Amino acid sequence: MTSDDRYKLFGVYVSASVADALETYLYEEAGVVDYEDYFDPSESGVPVGDPGADATDRLVSDVVADFATLYDEADFEAARAVDADAFVLAHLAAEPQTVTRARERFQAAATIRETDSRTVHTAILSAYLESETGLENR
Repeated sequence: MTSDDRYKLFGVYVSASVADALETYLYEEAGVVDYEDYFDPSESGVPVGDPGADATDRLVSDVVADFATLYDEADFEAARAVDADAFVLAHLAAEPQTVTRARERFQAAATIRETDSRTVHTAILSAYLESETGLENR
């Protein structure tokens, strides 16, 4: 359980290029040098005020707020074309309510698109990172 001063961690499966774009985004936004090992998934949460967690909280909050637009911009076919073994687990931190809303939206999109979560995670986060950073990251 997390308290008001802690973010909740959750995982998303994304293509390697989206994971690289997340790493670049976190380096530029928060100075995170080693994103792969930055969050400890065995911890119950991350303190508010942690630069990397604050950055991913903003990212997840933006994704939730702009989900419909990102859904329309997302290239689901490109995400579907990624080899099933090429997805990596990336951890994000956000307020618990934001995590719940993000999970609900990702699951609804997977149901509507009749695809798996990793395809939706990749497509939506790729659309977000492209709009925020201009990086091509499929």
